Amino acid sequence: MCKELELFLVFAKIGMFTFGGGYAMIAMMEDELAVRRSFISAGDFPELVAASQACPGLFALNMAVFTGMRISGFAGAVFAALGAVLPPFICILLIAACFRSFRDNEYVNRVLMGLRPAAAAMVAVPVFTLARRSGINIRNVWIPIAAAILVCLAGISPVYIVIAAIAGGLAAGRLRRK
Repeated sequence: MCKELELFLVFAKIGMFTFGGGYAMIAMMEDELAVRRSFISAGDFPELVAASQACPGLFALNMAVFTGMRISGFAGAVFAALGAVLPPFICILLIAACFRSFRDNEYVNRVLMGLRPAAAAMVAVPVFTLARRSGINIRNVWIPIAAAILVCLAGISPVYIVIAAIAGGLAAGRLRRK
């Protein structure tokens, strides 16, 4: 099978069977891209996640484009992006077309309420996995916690927190060298 078609199918599978948004896809992406197919190394995966988060746009689409570009150039990026976008788009289109007829259905509402904790868990697991790989430990866990508190409770823009983190990292690096 050609690499472009394989990229399309991998990202279509990821997009079709992952609920909860782009971050919920991280575990499945890692399994498909780094473990099963060895498209990227396990060591490169967190860097790819960070680059995808740092770029504007949808996380899952950024991951697809970056991976596709790395594996098979421009054509790979296009096929991976189409694979990541088409299945969820079609699903959402079908749900939107039918939603009026079942939006007040008690069973449908229960299923949707049941998906919420599962989606939260699908986001939490990759967060902890990536945190461990990124070197977050008991000594420095306060940094992401403080950042989350500043964003959520104090209403500080994440842009300022990223700038402060960069400045703090540069300052800490200078202090270590001295």
